Amino acid sequence: MEQTGRAGVLLLLCFLTLTAVIPAVQAEPDQNHGGAVYWIPLDQEVEQGLTRFLERGFREAQQAGAEAIVLEMDTLGGDVAAALEIGKLLRSSKIPVTVYIKGEAISAGSYIALNADHILMAPGSAMGAAEPRTITGERADPKTVAFWTSNMRAAAEVHGRDPEIAAGMVERNLEIKGLKKKGELLSLSAGQAIQQKMADRMVKGDADVLRFVGAHSSDVIRVDQTLSEQVARLVTSPYVIPVLFMVGLAGLAIEFLTPGFGLPGFIGLGAFGLYFFGHYLAGLAGVETFVLFAAGLILLLIEIFVPGFGIFGILGLLSLAASVVAAAADRMFSLSTLVVALLLTVVGMVIAVRQLGLRGGLKRFVLNSVQENTTGYVTQPGRRELIGKQGKALSPLRPAGTAAIEGKRVDVVSEGGFIPPHTPVKVVDVQGLRVVVRALSVQDGTDSGSR
Repeated sequence: MEQTGRAGVLLLLCFLTLTAVIPAVQAEPDQNHGGAVYWIPLDQEVEQGLTRFLERGFREAQQAGAEAIVLEMDTLGGDVAAALEIGKLLRSSKIPVTVYIKGEAISAGSYIALNADHILMAPGSAMGAAEPRTITGERADPKTVAFWTSNMRAAAEVHGRDPEIAAGMVERNLEIKGLKKKGELLSLSAGQAIQQKMADRMVKGDADVLRFVGAHSSDVIRVDQTLSEQVARLVTSPYVIPVLFMVGLAGLAIEFLTPGFGLPGFIGLGAFGLYFFGHYLAGLAGVETFVLFAAGLILLLIEIFVPGFGIFGILGLLSLAASVVAAAADRMFSLSTLVVALLLTVVGMVIAVRQLGLRGGLKRFVLNSVQENTTGYVTQPGRRELIGKQGKALSPLRPAGTAAIEGKRVDVVSEGGFIPPHTPVKVVDVQGLRVVVRALSVQDGTDSGSR
C-alpha cells in the first residue's frame, strides 16, 4: 500500500509538470521572440527628406539589434531618385524588412514595397500604377520609362516575385493575359496581390502584423520624425521648391525696386535660407553651398553700389545658380525651375517699373533727366537764376574760362573779347549750360558794356 501511494504521488507530479510545460512550449513562438521591432511610418510623398528619415530609423534599429523592421506604408509615390535610394536601403538591410501596406503603395511606393522581404496588405489597400511622370503630370520619355521598368523587374526578382507583373505596373503596352490589357496600367488590390504572390498575406490590423513577425506589442519601438526631418521633407518636395524660388526672387526683386531694406528682402532671403537649410538637413547640401550663396549675394551688392560693367552681377548670378544646383537632389529640375522663376521675376519687375515707376536701388542705374529742345538737349536743368549775378574771372576768358559767381566756380564765356583774370564780371545771359558774362569796370563796378 505504501509503495502504491508513492507511485501515485509520483504520477501526479509528472502530470502536473507536463501540464505546466506544454502550454509554455506552445506559447513560445508568440512570447519568446528575442528582440525589438522597429515600426517606421512611410507615408505622404516619397522625397529625399523621407530617405534621410528612413536611414536614421534603419541605423537605430541596427544599433539596437532589432529582430525586424516594419514599414507602415501609405503613399501615392513621388521622386524616382529618392525611391531608388530607399530601395537600396531595404535590400542592404541585415534586419528583415516587412512592408505593411495600410492604404496605398502607388508608383514609387510599389517599387519600395517590392524591395522588402515581406509584403502585408490591409483589406482595401492597393499597389501598382507605377508609370513615371513629370512634375507637370505628363508622361516621362521612353528612356525614363525603360529605366524604371528594369528597376521594377529587378526589385521583384530579388524576392521571387513575378517580374512581368511588376513591369505591367509601368508599361502600358505590355499585355498580361487574364490580368492586364494593352494600354492600361496594372494596379493590384490586396486580394489580387496575394493571389498573384506579389504580397504574402492580408492582415486586419497591427496585431496581425506583429503576429506575422513573431513579436508582441510591448516590443514595438515606433520611430517618429523630428521637427528638422519634417522641415526637410517639406522643403525637398518638388512641389515646394518652385514656390521657394518664386518667393525668394520676388522678395529680392521688390526690395531692389523699393528704397531701404525691409520685409520683402527678409522674406526673399528667408525663402532661400529655408531651401538651403532643408536640403542641408536632408543631407544634400554642405557648407560649400552656403558659401556659394553668400558669395553670390555679396557680388550682387558690389554690382549695385560699385558698378563694374555687369561683371560682378553676372558672377553673382552664376554663384547663386551654382549654390542652388549643388544643393539639389535633381540638379536639372532645380536649375530649370530656377531659370523659369528668374524669367517670371524679370517680367514682373518690368511690369512693376512701367506701372509704378523707378524706385529704390534701380534708380541709380537710370538717367532720369528729360531732354528738351529749349535746353539744348542737356541732361541738367538750366541756370537762368545766375542772370544779373556778379563775380570775378578766375582765369583768362578767351572767350571761355572760369569765374567765381557769388562764391561758386562756374564755367563761363565772355560776351565779347578777352577778359583778363581777376576782372569783375556780370552774368548777362544763360543759354542752356552756356553762361555769358560781361566785364565790369574795376574802379566803380559798373557795366563796361554800357559806357
